[in-house]
Amino acid sequence: MSRVGKKTITVPKDVKVSITETALEVQGPKGKLTTPIPAGVTFKIEESSLVAERQGDEHAALHGLARALAQNAVTGVTTGFTQDMDIVGVGYKAELKGKSIVFALGYSHPIEFNLPEGISAKIEKVQKQITQYQTTITLSGIDKQLLGQTAANMHNLRVPDAYKGKGVRYANRTLKLKPGKTGK
Repeated sequence: MSRVGKKTITVPKDVKVSITETALEVQGPKGKLTTPIPAGVTFKIEESSLVAERQGDEHAALHGLARALAQNAVTGVTTGFTQDMDIVGVGYKAELKGKSIVFALGYSHPIEFNLPEGISAKIEKVQKQITQYQTTITLSGIDKQLLGQTAANMHNLRVPDAYKGKGVRYANRTLKLKPGKTGK
């Protein structure tokens, strides 16, 4: 049995859920999200909770997946998701211009990164104990998948190097640096 699939999803009072054959539509104070429902999995509303049920054991893997996607949709329209990205390196910087971020990451040209629809960014300098730390970019949105993909695309603009850690890094992940030639 899927442990994740058996859990019920608590639906807040200000969230409306509509269920069709192939999709689950969740509407809340922050917006509206549609999540696909895989074949063999059904959803039903019981009082103020949403329950995922599967037709047989051959749909066990999709049972937990469908429930997790529905939970992410409910969480997204009520509270939203955030991801912090740190820019580390001497001379590295980021500047917000409308719906795009202009990066200076040590290349010969600036990089213009367009934010997708539904993702917003905030750039600020936070006190951190990272050598050569410059700024933190806080990405926020209601769609967890789109937010994660945007953060990954931003990370790939300048992947942190293994020796000094210079680049665009995830703020919540620790980066283990290799020792240099001296073997510090």
